[in-house]
Amino acid sequence: MSNINPVISGEWLAGQLSNPNLVIIDCRFRLGDANWGYEQYLVSHIKGAYYLNLDQDLSSPVTTHGGRHPLPEASTFAEKLESMGITLGKTLVIAYDDLRFAFAARLWWLLRYFGHEKVAVLDGGWPGWQGKGYPMDNVTPEAQSGNFVPKPHTDWIVDIDTLKQRQDSPNVTLIDSRDSDRYRGEREPIDPIAGHIQGAVNSPWKAVTDEKGFILPKAEQEGLWDSFSGSEELIVYCGSGVTACVNLLSMESVGIKRAKLYPGGWSDWCSYLVSH
Repeated sequence: MSNINPVISGEWLAGQLSNPNLVIIDCRFRLGDANWGYEQYLVSHIKGAYYLNLDQDLSSPVTTHGGRHPLPEASTFAEKLESMGITLGKTLVIAYDDLRFAFAARLWWLLRYFGHEKVAVLDGGWPGWQGKGYPMDNVTPEAQSGNFVPKPHTDWIVDIDTLKQRQDSPNVTLIDSRDSDRYRGEREPIDPIAGHIQGAVNSPWKAVTDEKGFILPKAEQEGLWDSFSGSEELIVYCGSGVTACVNLLSMESVGIKRAKLYPGGWSDWCSYLVSH
């Protein structure tokens, strides 16, 4: 299954639970309560699933610049993957959350960024799994041993300097993935300044799924990106490089391969505006 679909069904996953080459990872999280996801995981999760925390596992420590969720340090991230039995290029990894791919897509993108293509997210997430009555437990699986040597695709990301060089290019489209009211600067719950990066267009990450967290049909996914088809390069950002990965997941699912991530996002961009 080297060409695994980026989004797989609960029905499919339920039939794979005994697959020894499968690792399931629970990514549930809340920005306002960093322990919430793990506490929920301890109560109940997909049978056999491990847990990774956005702040502690899928990001590196915050510094003055770089945004609220800098990409994790490669060797540290690799050690965590190995402890779950993940071997680069071999293990099939399925990520899920309960918030319309918000955090599972971050893990999906990170694994691919570090060279591991055999990864997908669970359509409908935890609510969809629960709703079907598929197998759940509250057991934390034992540590395993994998072999993960990161091979980062450094050309998949842009930093603030690169973005400033390219943002005015007619061949580049910069896409803000946040909710429309944050893009317009009408609301800013997290960062010190409201608004968006000059020249960015808005395509909110929540448009990828329905309200129950299931991905929209392929034709509707394609419709999200049709207007950008003439751009040679797409650069996607959000507040801190997390929910933008939902848009990247959608693009991948319809065959758009030229999109890059600005991991620092609006939080990194802001940090230079307020530090002077």
